[in-house]
Amino acid sequence: MTEQTIKHAPLPLLRRGLGGGLTFLGTGTSTGVPSIGCRCNVCRSDDPRDRRLRSSALIEIDGKNILIDCGPDFRQQALRAGLNRIDAVLLTHDHFDHVGGIDDLRPFGTNHIYANRQTIEAIRKIFYYCFDNTYPGIPSLLLHEVGEAPFRVHGIEILPVKAWHYQYPVLGYRIGNIAYLTDFKTIEPEEEAKLLNLDIFIVDALRHKEHISHVCLSETLQLVQRISPRATYLIHMSHDIGLHAQEELLLPPNVHYAYDGLVVEF
Repeated sequence: MTEQTIKHAPLPLLRRGLGGGLTFLGTGTSTGVPSIGCRCNVCRSDDPRDRRLRSSALIEIDGKNILIDCGPDFRQQALRAGLNRIDAVLLTHDHFDHVGGIDDLRPFGTNHIYANRQTIEAIRKIFYYCFDNTYPGIPSLLLHEVGEAPFRVHGIEILPVKAWHYQYPVLGYRIGNIAYLTDFKTIEPEEEAKLLNLDIFIVDALRHKEHISHVCLSETLQLVQRISPRATYLIHMSHDIGLHAQEELLLPPNVHYAYDGLVVEF
């Protein structure tokens, strides 16, 4: 198989109505897969589903393109997906594997970026040159602080979902009956309640072994069992999760490992 955007047929259990699609631009953890210097069977795999760029997704809804996270692999992801327009960027938090590609937003014109206060402050520090107006070849960034209340982007309502990346606040996002939640270890009951009645749940599943700041696979599956989404796609996976072809067979019904280039229509 060659690396390409692979179409995934719409799941028959999904309730249609929003009209659009979800593209997994990247599904890997902070180091990506293959990991530099590693010779494990996952990192040496020639199955493109085992090649995981840093996690990011594109939601196409009501004619708008909403990007979730913009990591250091964004240029490669955008070229592969043929991306030519972004209408908004939602950031989950300010770790570099989720914001390191912001400079590559330049071709898309003025970029409206939505994030919590901590992430906005970090963006102003990391990409300080974007805000001093001294150089013409820089991204045009408009930062919008996200709190606890729902907000609208081009008329599309987005519900923030707060979780904890160990002691670090992160945001997930619910758009209609789709939710995206990555890089978290714990979530409070009132925030978890925002994840009920989902058609599609995209969620962190770093590895099998427990981790201090990420949910491991068993913890993710416990959450999935509690909220009962109609379909779940696992992301932010390290090489420790194993080979896609083998691990996919071990998951419960309606739970899948996402892979780079996967497109889910809704």
